[in-house]
Amino acid sequence: MDENNRITITVCGDGGCGKSSITLRLVRSQWTHEYDPTIEDSYSVTRNIDGQSYFLMLTDTAGQEEYRGLWAASNLKSDAFLLVYDITQPNSLEALEYFMEMISMEEDSRIDEGKTPPVKIVAGNKCDLQGARQVRSQQGLEWARARKCGFMETSAREMVNIEETFALLVRRVVEARREAAHGAAALQPARTAALPPMNEKDTSSMNAMPEKEGMWRKRAFWKRLKCW
Repeated sequence: MDENNRITITVCGDGGCGKSSITLRLVRSQWTHEYDPTIEDSYSVTRNIDGQSYFLMLTDTAGQEEYRGLWAASNLKSDAFLLVYDITQPNSLEALEYFMEMISMEEDSRIDEGKTPPVKIVAGNKCDLQGARQVRSQQGLEWARARKCGFMETSAREMVNIEETFALLVRRVVEARREAAHGAAALQPARTAALPPMNEKDTSSMNAMPEKEGMWRKRAFWKRLKCW
């Protein structure tokens, strides 16, 4: 399969919020109500989205605090992150700050290196438990928007927005890669005919384009890449 059709996704969030349930729903169409703390599991699945086949490589990561230190550096190299919280547990939304901090540092590093920044989508899981809801949809949406993330509400139990969430992740990764390619092309120097050597007077005109301006334009382009 074309390397461009391979997409890596890291699923993260607090323990018990349903990360594994969401992942297994996508990969195996299964749902389990038993909670078994995950250290880290990897899965792969193929999906056809908008007429194109994509190979998704998913990593279901540890949510419990005692396991978070085991996060491998490779997890942060993913193309996309699905940040999951439980709509019946407000603390699970607050817990996403820990993961966002690490992802934000990785994002800044990629921008500095001129690489495609990661896609981020927040998923409010267990939306079938409306009677126990503690986090309003608007609250989750505002939290996500403030951090330039996409937003969905899901239910692994009722299979609500599971396929749709991962399809959205894929579309936004494809879009981010396209924007990155266009930006790289735009930053390529224009081809011109050879110019005669500049004399000493000519060098004064170079002050009109400081050396840092080109880098500023490059960073400005990447900063405009937002995921809503």
